[in-house]
Amino acid sequence: MLEIMIDMDIFNGEELLKFTERFSSDEVCLKYLSDIKWNGGFECRKCKHTKFSEGRKHQRCCTLCKHIESPTAGTLLHKVKFGIRKAFMIMFEMSATTKSLSASQVAKRYGITRKTAWLFMHKVRKGMESSQSFPMEGTVHVDEFVVGGKEDGKQGRSYHSKKKKVVCAVELNDDEKIKRVYALRIEDFSAKSLRSIFTKHIDSKAQVITDEWKGYRPLQADYCIKQVPSDKGNNFKQLHIAIHQIKSWIRTNYSWVHKEHIDKYLAEYSFRINRSIFKDSIFHKLAERMVAKPHVAYLQIKVSN
Repeated sequence: MLEIMIDMDIFNGEELLKFTERFSSDEVCLKYLSDIKWNGGFECRKCKHTKFSEGRKHQRCCTLCKHIESPTAGTLLHKVKFGIRKAFMIMFEMSATTKSLSASQVAKRYGITRKTAWLFMHKVRKGMESSQSFPMEGTVHVDEFVVGGKEDGKQGRSYHSKKKKVVCAVELNDDEKIKRVYALRIEDFSAKSLRSIFTKHIDSKAQVITDEWKGYRPLQADYCIKQVPSDKGNNFKQLHIAIHQIKSWIRTNYSWVHKEHIDKYLAEYSFRINRSIFKDSIFHKLAERMVAKPHVAYLQIKVSN
């Protein structure tokens, strides 16, 4: 591919008025996506040719095979039917806000159907998923929790509980404050299920601290794990703060979350928390991810309730 780096005017900030002034039309939004998509140069999807002519709405037309490609083609913004500017607004709100939005709220706010809002928001959450390229290092605390309504007699870790089970890991900085958070749905509390958070998000050299649950013991062969008493959560204060925030966020924003979708909501939470010190550029980072990740169709997201 021909390497031609574009000097982009990247959007920075969290001000809604500033955002709406910058992205005032679909045309402006498409130009922004075009600059992101072909920032490293153009390569035709059909014939790999690198020369092009620019068409309407910032499309690229291959000069060899004449294949035409739009800035949204093959991305998570592929075939957005309600306007790319509205899509940008939803992306901005989902990335910049400290509280999440429901599909019903977005549908009313932007004049689209709830189904359309739900689908696009899940595409945005797909864009928010971790690349898993930068595992947690240093001191990492790990624990599990459940999400769901109260069940009589289902206290603590229960293999038979209908609640959704989640494992959470937090990386602490030198001041023992939260640096990064990741959480994943698990089938049960066995070592096999708990291993997922380690494999995807924790460096093998990290100092991992857990409570005394037996499910972590088999993982000591591959990870540096120290087990200490929980002391009613006092030994894992920052971790439990994160868990409380996740549970409260899901409970107050969504009436019900399907177990097959909970990882998407957890990815949304982690994306915002992990970039809290880079809030000014969070929308641009999300836009880059939306362009980089391949298109997903409704049937690939939908599950039976």
